[in-house]
Parts: sequence; C-alpha cells; structure tokens
Amino acid sequence: MIRLIPPFSGTDRRLWALAWPLMLTNLSVPLLGLVDTAVLGHLERPEYLGAVAVGANLFTILYWSFGFMRMGTTGLAAQAWGRRDSEAQAGLLVRSVVLAVVIGLILILFHQPVIRLGLVLMNPGPEVAMLAGEYAAIRIWSAPAVLCQYTLVGWLIGMQFPRGPMLMLITANSLNILLDVLFVTVLGWNSQGVALATVIAEYAAAALGFALVLRRLPGNLRLTRALLGSLADYGRILNVNRYIMVRTITLLLVLAFFTAQGARQGDIILAANAVLITFLMIISNGLDGFANAAEALVGEAVGGNDRHQFREVCRTTLRWSLWGALLFTLLFVLTGHTLIGLLTSIPEVRETARLYLPWLWMLPLAAVWGFLLDGIFIGATRTRDMQNTMLFSALVIFLPTWWLTTGWGNHGLWFSLVFLMLARAATMGLVFMHRSHNDSWFT
Repeated sequence: MIRLIPPFSGTDRRLWALAWPLMLTNLSVPLLGLVDTAVLGHLERPEYLGAVAVGANLFTILYWSFGFMRMGTTGLAAQAWGRRDSEAQAGLLVRSVVLAVVIGLILILFHQPVIRLGLVLMNPGPEVAMLAGEYAAIRIWSAPAVLCQYTLVGWLIGMQFPRGPMLMLITANSLNILLDVLFVTVLGWNSQGVALATVIAEYAAAALGFALVLRRLPGNLRLTRALLGSLADYGRILNVNRYIMVRTITLLLVLAFFTAQGARQGDIILAANAVLITFLMIISNGLDGFANAAEALVGEAVGGNDRHQFREVCRTTLRWSLWGALLFTLLFVLTGHTLIGLLTSIPEVRETARLYLPWLWMLPLAAVWGFLLDGIFIGATRTRDMQNTMLFSALVIFLPTWWLTTGWGNHGLWFSLVFLMLARAATMGLVFMHRSHNDSWFT
C-alpha cells in the first residue's frame, strides 16, 4: 500500500537528488514554447502563432521519432551503471553519438519532401502553411545537434548525473529566449526569427553536452576501434530501441492529429489550442522529472539484479508523482485564466483558450500514471510493452472516441485526448501488475 506521507527514506533522498535537476531541466523545455507563444501572441496577426504551432509540432514529430536515442540510451546506460561496466558505458555513448550524427545529416539531406508531407497532413490554412514552411526550412538545420543532445542527455541520466542535462538545457533555453526577443521583437523577423533562435540554441546545448560528457568519462579512456564497434553493435542498439520508436511516433502522430483537427476548425481554434498545449507540455515535462529519475534507478536495480530496490523505487516514484499531479491541477485551476492572458493579447484567442481550459485541469491526474510507467518500463528496457500499449490506446481508444465525439467540435477533441491518457494508464498498469506478479522484470 502506498502512504502519501511516509517517513523520508533513503530511496526518497536518491529519487529527489535525481529528480529536482531533471524537473528544472524538463520545465525549461516548454519555456521555449511559452516564450515563442508570448512573443508571437502579441503580434497583430494570429497567423504567426499558428505557423510556429504547426512548424514546431512538425519538428516534435520528426525529432521525437528518434526519441529512442534519449530513452533507450538511458535504460542501457543505467543497466551498465548497475553492473559497474565502464567499457560498456563508453561504447554505448560513442556508438549512439555516431548514429545521431548520421541520422541528423540524412534528415537534412531529405528534408524538403518530409516537410511538404508534414504540412499536407496537418492541413493548415494557406498563409499559415507558407509561414510554417519558412520556419521549417530553417529549423531543420538543427537536426544533428538535437539528436546528439538526446544521446548525451540519456547517457548522463543513466550515469546518475542529472545536473549535466540541467546545465545543457537551461543554458541553451536561456540563449533561445534572448534570441527570440532579439530576432522577433527587436529585428521583426517573426516566425523565421523564432526558428533561427532555436537552431543556434540547439548547437550551443550540444557543445556544452559534449564538454560535460568528456569530464565524466574515465581519464585513461581513449577512442579506439573497439569503442566505435561493428555494424552488428549498431544493429543491436537499433533493435533494442525499435519499439520505443514505434511508440513515440504513435504518440506524436496523435498530437499532430490533434493539431490538424484544431486547424480545420480555423486559425483561432488552432492558436487557442497552441496556448493550452503549451501548458500540457509544462505538465508532462514537470512530472517527467520523477519518471526520468525512475529510469536511472530502475535501470540500476535491473542491472544489479536488486528486486528490493526495484520495488522501493516504484513505490516512492508513484507517491511523489501523485503529489506533483495534484499541485499542477491546483496551479491551473487557480491561475489558468491569468496565464492565458500573459501568453496572448489577441482577444479572440484569449477567450477561446479560456473556454477549453477546464479540459486542461483534468490532464495532470489523467496523464501522471503513463508518465511514471514510461520511466519504469524504459529503465527495465521493456520497450515492447510500451509500444503495444500505446498502439492499443491510440488506435482502439483515441481515434474511435474522437470519431464518436466529432459533433462536440473542439470539446470532443480535448475529451479524446484525456481519454487517451486514461487508456495508457490502464493498459500499462495491467502489464506492470502482470510482470510484477510473474517476477519477469529481471528475466
């Protein structure tokens, strides 16, 4: 049984030592969205805000399709940490960085058809589509830096050095904020200025990440042919993480579908949903601090074959995740109207966002279970379970629910999103209980 306020144990202290830097790191990510939204939301035309919403969503799908480079690296690195295998830790890092650079260059090479296809699927209005295309043509140049960041952040979390990602992302996001204000407010570059600011900040974050990683590697380590590995080594990394890739693409396609359906209801609905989705990103990134800490501690327990630590980490992370969800719910109930007013001065967008705000109040407690279980499954590298439960929740629950509630307009769209979160919680919870009952986490 989970006690909400038990004595503060050693596991609590270890969890918080990892979680608080990761929370600050994660919460700094949606700050970019907040600043982008605030800077563009105060311009005279909502098309700029809609264009960045569409363009940013396109790159969220594109880049996080390779999110396994962060999540998979964390699980594998944490298990190597639990085994105290420094050679495996270094080899994983080198091979993952090589994959990140190669994939990033391929994305740049073939970006034009990818961007065109993404804009067709999202189907924004003609002017928003044109502005989003200009944004995307600049933003794509950050691909190698972004994918390297995923690998570096995942490795540092697995090595239980959460301050590294915190320093990387807070520094980069601060730079992005300053450049947003300079390029958009001062120089008047609108959505193109937002894109250029993001590209510069991503490369700054990657450079800082490499510097931090080099300091964490053993002093006598040298780059050898063995660390680079063979094609089979890269194949094994991709094989382990293919389920995370399918799971992540499915989730991101759901969010893209959400944006596209909002766009079909007009630029005002699209812009209002962009404001509220920014708040959802704050919720998910904040609660993911506990989930990320669980990835490292669960991976260590599995790598070290420590069942007692595994159970303690799961119980402790659940308790603190629930407290976090309750606090986020209270925050948006009390301050949601004020926060919307801070993000946009366009009266129609402000009034529309406030109309749909109550759906946001439901999301922290609906989504927290999925975030927590993601962390446990990643740490234990049970990625096939993540894929299967996400596919079921998206295809069997989300899409039919949306179709049945199309008559509700944007309310039906938000209802479907809340229902998706509940479906993830239920399906992953059943798998968790089954594995725990059969003691198959360590098999």
